[in-house]
Amino acid sequence: MTDKFSSLDTLVRGFADPVHDAQACFRVLLDALARPGTVRSVDVALAEHLPDHWSAAAFAAMLTLADFSTPVWLQHDDDALAQAIRFHTGAPIVQEAGVAAFAYIAHAPELPAPDEFALGTPEEPQGATTLFIRVDALEGGRPLTLSGPGIESSISAAPLGIDDTFWRARAALAAIAPCGIDCYLVCGRSVIGIPRTTHVELN
Repeated sequence: MTDKFSSLDTLVRGFADPVHDAQACFRVLLDALARPGTVRSVDVALAEHLPDHWSAAAFAAMLTLADFSTPVWLQHDDDALAQAIRFHTGAPIVQEAGVAAFAYIAHAPELPAPDEFALGTPEEPQGATTLFIRVDALEGGRPLTLSGPGIESSISAAPLGIDDTFWRARAALAAIAPCGIDCYLVCGRSVIGIPRTTHVELN
């Protein structure tokens, strides 16, 4: 019993107002994918001091989107994050990226190749993994030009830390549309959505 209460004492708390905060976060995430490349902010109350390798935006997204039916993959073993996700959402933490509904990438330079994740099928493209990629900054990195649905002409982005090989491998997935992966780039409370329909050009 003591161990149980000790564990709960160290548990990172979730939303202060689960219903309204989840609704607000869901709107931000939806808008980020609808307007690729545009920075959005997740302004909901969370624990004041999250570990440095956690992203408040990604954690809020997990609290909003994950449930018992959506396996979550963490790039690095993280007992505190795994415990918080399991407790607040009921989502299972899995060891294989290819079976995850959501994946949290804490260290962008070591981002796995896109085809290591579930890409969906023509019949069920929604079965693909959604990636939350934590970057050190959403500007100051490799310049990219984004175009496609939701973008009037083109928009620039320059996330810091994602290797060019990832973008090239992601571009190759266009051949298997509507399969592919949706990505969120997160930094603190800020988020940029890059859905599978967005073309990313390296400048």
